[in-house]
Amino acid sequence: MTVRIVLTIAALTLQEAARRKVLRALAGLTVVLLALSAWGFSRIDAEFGGLTTGEARLAGATVLNLVMFGFSLIAALGTAFLAGPTLAGEVESGTALAMLARPVRRSAVLVGKWLGLVAFGSGFVVLAGFAQFVIVQVTVGYWPPSPVTGLALLAAQTAVLLTLGLLLSTVISPMASGVVAVGLFGATWIAGVVGGIGGSLGNEGVARVGTVSRMVLPTDGLWRGAMHAFQDPTLLTQLGPGFDGFPFLGEAPLTAAYLAWAALWIAVVLALAGLAFRRRDL
Repeated sequence: MTVRIVLTIAALTLQEAARRKVLRALAGLTVVLLALSAWGFSRIDAEFGGLTTGEARLAGATVLNLVMFGFSLIAALGTAFLAGPTLAGEVESGTALAMLARPVRRSAVLVGKWLGLVAFGSGFVVLAGFAQFVIVQVTVGYWPPSPVTGLALLAAQTAVLLTLGLLLSTVISPMASGVVAVGLFGATWIAGVVGGIGGSLGNEGVARVGTVSRMVLPTDGLWRGAMHAFQDPTLLTQLGPGFDGFPFLGEAPLTAAYLAWAALWIAVVLALAGLAFRRRDL
């Protein structure tokens, strides 16, 4: 019975997300980014004049990571601002009280909404990502070596952020939870860039900033793993040590230990959200 309730709430959450204005904004931003990237990739050879196949692949791999960061940012904005209203908005409007008046556990409601949002965010990442891969293949003849792995890591990044958004929405207003979640996403990425620069300069103290930030909030770590999956395997060798710490290059694949930590992080934060939601007055 509990599983059926969770799946029902997940389906209702998907339907609700599809009706929100945030979805139309996401769709508009995605179309604009796809159109701009199609024009930009088509101009690579025209602007730089007669690139060889290898050079076109390297250029395509480098710019692809930059564009995919744009999609990860769109997904982050969308999921963060969907997560808050999905839970906190229903509490404020009294909808949650009517639902929980029946024999439905609060944990089932929370997990159902989480599953619905994860499905929504993952679907967006997969559709937009593969559309972008097709554009790059058609314009410069490049297809990422591990597209499924990269998109799975971006979907995991989205899951991390929306889980954080759900936790925040149990204690603060819907709008504030979205702003804080996106702010932490940006701060973690900047800390990762700073850490990469510190590592390239041999400054262990500065490099540790990126390491710690990726443990506190795994979004940047998952993003760097996705970049490594998207880029040409020879890219780092071809560019040389001068590009160490470059924010749109993934230096190494993620370890199993880090992936396990990201999964544990999601589970712990979701459990904290469930605890906070259980104690919240409706």
